[in-house]
Amino acid sequence: MPEWSSPVASLYVHVPFCAQKCEYCAFYSEASSGELINRYTAALVRELEMVAHELKPRTIFFGGGTPSILNLRQWETILQAMARLDLLGAGEFTIESNPATVSTDKSKLLRDYGVNRISMGVQSLDEQLLDRLGRVHSREMVFKSFDILRRAGFDNINLDLMFAIPTQTMEIWRATLNEVMAMQSEHLSSYEVIYEDDTPLFQQLQAGEFSVDEELACAMFDELTFTASNAGFHQYEIANFARDSRADVQSTVPLKACKHNVNYWRGGQFHGLGPSATGYVRGVRTKNWANTQLYCEQLEKGKRAIESSEELSPLRRAGEIAAFGLRMNSGWAFADFLQTTRYDLRREWGGEMAQLAERGWGKLSDDRFQLTRAGLRFADAAAEMFLR
Repeated sequence: MPEWSSPVASLYVHVPFCAQKCEYCAFYSEASSGELINRYTAALVRELEMVAHELKPRTIFFGGGTPSILNLRQWETILQAMARLDLLGAGEFTIESNPATVSTDKSKLLRDYGVNRISMGVQSLDEQLLDRLGRVHSREMVFKSFDILRRAGFDNINLDLMFAIPTQTMEIWRATLNEVMAMQSEHLSSYEVIYEDDTPLFQQLQAGEFSVDEELACAMFDELTFTASNAGFHQYEIANFARDSRADVQSTVPLKACKHNVNYWRGGQFHGLGPSATGYVRGVRTKNWANTQLYCEQLEKGKRAIESSEELSPLRRAGEIAAFGLRMNSGWAFADFLQTTRYDLRREWGGEMAQLAERGWGKLSDDRFQLTRAGLRFADAAAEMFLR
């Protein structure tokens, strides 16, 4: 198990604001309002102050929402507080951005404070599909923002895409992939559209406005892995590809892989700050209130904005770690899993692994278990078998 006495090395911050809510989005977010963002910024600084003594971040990730929607003054407030609390200097510091909210001034400010990785939500380069998804940016903004980021000195950029979007054809998907490959980003992430309750897209599906073509979605995933591989990307997790082929000390993870996410998949500790954020520290999982107003009120009273916390039994936590780790192409080396959880994957989950291997979804070797290409396609179903 992780060494609880050592400082927490990963920090996630949730920024819940967007210019407008996308049709597919089920994450906690809300349309931006200047006054509430200022209030949130002050509350976040208070929350940072409360946990700073436990943190020595090697990875930082600001997700959303749309973190890049914060203005220069708000970013300065947060980054200056992080400098004061000795929270800067992480080897990987990522901020999610929308192409519509990238600017030269903001990019320079972020670089000056040590932000060295940007994840840009492109989703599609087809104007009609961007409208269909309710995105606020155009295809032109994607290229313009990418150039701004490069000029500001960002040499680690992720482009985030979606596939199996209603009305998206294979021809449109192929064209988007080819244009994205030509941009030469260091990282690519790509997710199939998920129809979640309480989203406009789900309601349209229920109303019969379109149907889901599972066969086309599978073909699009195959096209993604084939095109990315040919362009020099290495798939290291179902939806994630990194261009640099040299491996780090883990030997199964490309150098430009998102180290923050690898920490999640490998069962590491992390603090989660901001409305709706979850954290996992010293064996306890916490979840903040998914309500910005309430989040601010709690912190203004000098309290953490935690809605719930739960201590997981070691076996249950080990099952979760097994499930998350199988999302990675390399799966789990038995020795690594034993060191991380103190459980033997072969003893506790031998039956499940044999079942997956029989189905053609898993591959069992002397030193590890990993999902096959077919298994990765249905990783969620495979992962459920490991939960206790």
